[in-house]
Parts: sequence; C-alpha cells; structure tokens
Amino acid sequence: MGIEFPGRDKLIQSLDAAVGAGDTPAVMQAMRNTLCRLIRDDTVRLPGCVFDACPDHYARRELYRSTTHGYSVMAMTWSPGQGTPIHDHAGLWCVEGVWHGELEVVQYELVERHEQSFHFRPANVIQANTGSAGSLIPPHEYHTIRNPSADAVTVSLHVYQDRMTRCAVFEPAEGEWYLRSERALTQDTAN
Repeated sequence: MGIEFPGRDKLIQSLDAAVGAGDTPAVMQAMRNTLCRLIRDDTVRLPGCVFDACPDHYARRELYRSTTHGYSVMAMTWSPGQGTPIHDHAGLWCVEGVWHGELEVVQYELVERHEQSFHFRPANVIQANTGSAGSLIPPHEYHTIRNPSADAVTVSLHVYQDRMTRCAVFEPAEGEWYLRSERALTQDTAN
C-alpha cells in the first residue's frame, strides 16, 4: 500500500520499530531519531513526484499507510513562501522531518478559549533544516509551518499516528484571537 521508491522497505521497517518503542514520548524520540537517520541515508530516495511543487498550495502525498500499526507517512512539498495557518493535528501525534530545504515552524500556546474563538500566543520558533526532525504531541499541537525560502522548494516527511484527513484551522480575528474552523485535507496525486 502506497508508492514504491528506493529504500521504501528500509523506511517502513525503521518506522515500524520506532512505533514499538513504548509510550508516546518514547515513540516520538525513536521516530525523530529514525527520521534524522533515514534522511541522511543515501539508500532511501523519495519518489521524484514529491519534489514537484504546486503553485497554489503545498502538496500532500501519502507514501505509505501501515495497516498493522495505523500510522501514515505523508510527503509535503512547499513552494517558496508557502505555509499554513495556525492548525492542530486533530489529536494525533506527528513527527515531521525536513527531507530537503528548510522550514520555519512556529508553535503556539493556547491562552484561553471562548466557544470558537481562541487566544493564541507564539511560544517557540524553530528553523528546521535538512536532516532535522521534531514532534507534536497533543494537546501541544498548535503550530504553523512555512517554507521561508524565496527561491527553493522544501520537502518534508510527516509520520502521523493515523491517517489525518481533517484538522482545525485558526484564522486571525483580532489581536491574538483566532476563529476556529474545520478543514478537510486533500491529497495530491503521486505519479
């Protein structure tokens, strides 16, 4: 299930081993270490399609879904300047690794909430370069991701606890307040 590419079996075996590392913090540590190692492994080469950017949105391509462990592996392709609004991961843990290029990740702290209005404050800014990996564990999952480059495409690999088909997004309202809405997540074709 998924797309064939050189080193795919090695990637899957490594991620399967990381999922079995124990509790969630141990799994996240094992996943981050695994992604960092695999990104630097010349025998694992993502399919060429993941380097093809979409001009009007960042591309999401599912490379693999584990029927045994439930996790999914998504490659995301970011054109220069492309990014996300503040969003969550629908309660799923995630490990994100920069395969090629760089990303800016801003983590947000939820200060308070009134129905669909959320007060966020930036908590941490991470400049992630090729070979680095980070993780999000709910409830600390609010963040933005952006390709800060003016001229280079970035490719990142995301391992989600399960298939992520929707998430909450938060659009600016006033000051540090944001309005929440649900967004269905689509996938781009992988040729």
